[in-house]
Amino acid sequence: MSYELSIVVPTLNEVGNIELLCNKISAVLKEINWEIIFVDDNSADGTKELLNQISSQHQNIRTIHRINRTGLSSACIEGMLASNAPIVAVMDADLQHDETLLPLMFADFYKNPLDIAVASRFAPGAELGDFSAKRELLSNIGNLLSRMVLKARLTDPLSGFFMLRKSVLHELSPRLYGKGFKILLDIFASSKRPLNFIEVPLKFNTRHSGDSKLDTTIALEFIGLLCHKLFGKIIPVRFILFSLVGLTGVAVHLFVLTLFHIVISTQFIWAQTIATYIAMTSNYFINNSFTYRDKKLHGKRLFLGLLSFYVVCSVAAFLNVAFASLLYEMNINWAIAGTAGALIGAVLNYALSSMFTWRKTKP
Repeated sequence: MSYELSIVVPTLNEVGNIELLCNKISAVLKEINWEIIFVDDNSADGTKELLNQISSQHQNIRTIHRINRTGLSSACIEGMLASNAPIVAVMDADLQHDETLLPLMFADFYKNPLDIAVASRFAPGAELGDFSAKRELLSNIGNLLSRMVLKARLTDPLSGFFMLRKSVLHELSPRLYGKGFKILLDIFASSKRPLNFIEVPLKFNTRHSGDSKLDTTIALEFIGLLCHKLFGKIIPVRFILFSLVGLTGVAVHLFVLTLFHIVISTQFIWAQTIATYIAMTSNYFINNSFTYRDKKLHGKRLFLGLLSFYVVCSVAAFLNVAFASLLYEMNINWAIAGTAGALIGAVLNYALSSMFTWRKTKP
């Protein structure tokens, strides 16, 4: 069946919001032929079952259940591509997005030659409601960093509520990063031409039910998106992310080396060895949660992966310690010697761990 407007709603454990959201959308779109496409990432709170029930009762409400696939951006892309309307909206399921903007944004597409309409939390006239000061600060920082890849002067490039022509999505889809949570930024940063857009002020409502999905992973994936848009054509993004994690490993390494060699007066070669393996352990767990999130190891495989990480990096660790010790014996400053050894090990760690620890496994 053909529709005028498709509304894509990604869900993860939103059972308390689904029915109310459907009722609210139905109430404001009486003059528009619409459909809702829920894209659920294998919710465990009854959301899947409720969506199946509602979808079976309403022809214009559909559900895409995703197994072993996660991420808001990819869910939005999958839902938009599955839509049957020339104009597609994306909004959250938590009822914080004001559904009364849907008909207003839809009408703007027939008044102006628009590619996309954005509901902005920071446009003149917008209201943040009980948006916490910390969350507002993080959003402002994110907006500032987004300027590095944006080709448009948006007040809220990180908004999760927008509407666009499906033809624009087809135009951009081959270039989308498709990972993380900030699909709107991805869309604008992927366009080779300036997109015709408008922003409408958003009254940000209070979450009705469920928990916020904001965590440190979102911030890390945001950095990944920026890296992809800035350097992706030159350097693999995974290498950049691995290198960033490696910098934290260098900091851990120097801290432990200082503690053992300077504070405790441990012999340098042993202090360097201890620092190497503690930094290696830190890098493993951060990389597993961030750099290799799409290949993330769990349970028994997490432990085996750690052992693999130790084994495949043993050669790198040996060269690390040997090289640093050689520099130290040549009267090179202990901190410089330690850092040089750690950097040598980091390069080899990336190559070996990509080949063995987080290798692709057969389904």
